[in-house]
Amino acid sequence: MVIRHLVFINKVPNNKKLSHIFVDGDQKPATTLIVHPMKTAVFPGSFDPITNAHLDIIERALPLFDKLYVAIGINDAKTPYLSLTSRETILKKLFRERADKIIVDQYKGLTIDYCKQVEANYIIRGLRSISDFEFEQPISQNNQLLAPKVQTVFLISSPGLSHISSTIVRDIHRNHGDIQKLVPPEVIQELKISAKNKD
Repeated sequence: MVIRHLVFINKVPNNKKLSHIFVDGDQKPATTLIVHPMKTAVFPGSFDPITNAHLDIIERALPLFDKLYVAIGINDAKTPYLSLTSRETILKKLFRERADKIIVDQYKGLTIDYCKQVEANYIIRGLRSISDFEFEQPISQNNQLLAPKVQTVFLISSPGLSHISSTIVRDIHRNHGDIQKLVPPEVIQELKISAKNKD
């Protein structure tokens, strides 16, 4: 028996992942097709700015999924510290070498509706404390009522990162404190550009 063709393909339409196709035998070719649904997740947030704690969650979520949307939720009722353009620029710089797996995007409205739009069946949320869990639990349960197929996956902050939040970073920076240990360098660069543009 001779294997005539061996083809490996990463993605096929309809959000499926093709494991392998092979054809063997000269007279009666046989084809074996194994298709697995792609595991697609959404990591939503304002990312105003993205912090080292966010990056920790993203890095740990990556091995669990085939595709990860890092999606900026737009809330017109709030005035952002960094513009939407600045936040998108930071995220795209951070993940430019992994653009095949990490998609930077933005959305308005319910996160659960955005998940349906991009055909994601998982929402990633980071937990720093019990209060985070108490906040996220009812949201997750209501999301299940709205879209039963979309599951929320909680990842607990790694040691040494649970004290970091975007709110704290903004407060420190607003008062001229040093945030270098709390955020990636791309954030500091963009904050400097934003400050120059305001002058």
